Amino acid sequence: MKNDELILRALEPEDIDLLYQWENNMELWEVSNTLTPFSKHQLVKYIEQAQLDVFQTKQLRLIIELEESKEAVGMIDLFDFDGFHQRAGVGIVIHSKQREKGYAAEALQLFADYCFNNLGLNQLYANISSNNLASIALFEKVGFNLAGTKKAWQKTKNGFVDEHLYQLIRKKH
Repeated sequence: MKNDELILRALEPEDIDLLYQWENNMELWEVSNTLTPFSKHQLVKYIEQAQLDVFQTKQLRLIIELEESKEAVGMIDLFDFDGFHQRAGVGIVIHSKQREKGYAAEALQLFADYCFNNLGLNQLYANISSNNLASIALFEKVGFNLAGTKKAWQKTKNGFVDEHLYQLIRKKH
């Protein structure tokens, strides 16, 4: 998947160091519901598993790469894939030095188009902490709508916060 600026590509074995760095970044653990670090061995196994079909694994992770320089700027995930109900969750992370350049919105739109047109999904959803204003703005910019709020849902170091459920439902043509 690509447009003029970005490529969304499958994980490669040579992504192990990057994946290790990003997955073990404790600043991201709160949004990814991660509680313990990942070993390189675990991530090697994950990359091997990632080569299987999304209908088998129920998940898909892609690297977001700049078309011109081939620099990896982030990752986008499809999780909780449900082929029968034609829905899945989506998450995205952009490396901190590459934020606020529009890459997240471009990648999310490109990914949503792929999910609707190639995987046959009817909807995507995202769970976003109510205090994550940047993610809320991103998902709303791409067309996701607030569907509901789970009160005091996420435990953080500063106490509990609400979690919003955002949905993007495929437009019928």
